[in-house]
Amino acid sequence: MNGAPIAIFDSGVGGLTVARAIAQLLPQEHLVYLGDTARLPYGTKSAETVTRYAVQAARALMHFKPKMIVVACNTASAVALPALTAAYAPIPVLGVVEPGARAAIAATQTGSIAVIATEGTVTGGAYLRAIHALNADARIVQRACPLFVALAEEGWTTGAVPELTATRYLSEMFAGPTPPDTLVLGCTHFPVLVEPITKAIGSGVILVDSAATTAHEVARLLHQANTRREASPTPPTFLSTDAPERFARVGSQFFGAPIDPSQVELVDLTP
Repeated sequence: MNGAPIAIFDSGVGGLTVARAIAQLLPQEHLVYLGDTARLPYGTKSAETVTRYAVQAARALMHFKPKMIVVACNTASAVALPALTAAYAPIPVLGVVEPGARAAIAATQTGSIAVIATEGTVTGGAYLRAIHALNADARIVQRACPLFVALAEEGWTTGAVPELTATRYLSEMFAGPTPPDTLVLGCTHFPVLVEPITKAIGSGVILVDSAATTAHEVARLLHQANTRREASPTPPTFLSTDAPERFARVGSQFFGAPIDPSQVELVDLTP
């Protein structure tokens, strides 16, 4: 199992922020990343639909015989982890919600935490449960920010449009005498919008991105199972369910390195 890849999937290219963090922390590991761009976004769909999509994505990744599956999508992590764990045991399945919750609890000084995510993640209350499981006294305010996903996918990460959008979404959350001191970016698309988000809420708020915390959890689980890869680094494998050229163009800013469109394989997840 040491030479087997780590499989990662998301509804689009946002999960490449998680893949990037894993690649930086564990450069010797072979990563296989699947972006279900044909059915983006997951955050506006029902839990049943997201679970079905997640199981289909994991099934496609099983062709690579992975040693771990990382669900680099907050919505899928919030609703589909039980089904994925049951379907693909004993392969460990790791989501991004619990690592993000741990990072938020470690970061906050006041116990007041804001969470922004997709509609599905907010409605399902995954971060509420995960944070309160660690600190029952934490005060949490949530807001669904669906337009952030569209802006990130379009590459509109700076300028007037994302700044106005961030102000509209976030100004009320951070108004008042005791605003949250920590903001969880509860969608893997959101880290590329840090600049307009920071302009909207001020630089004094701690931003929590679950990507780095998830990468450390991956490393911990590999060490625990003694399945870390010791060979020389292998370039990642990229899969997309639609428009490989666009996946490569937009995904490069999330992954932090150029992605060659010719290296993105088009796959069909439907039965």
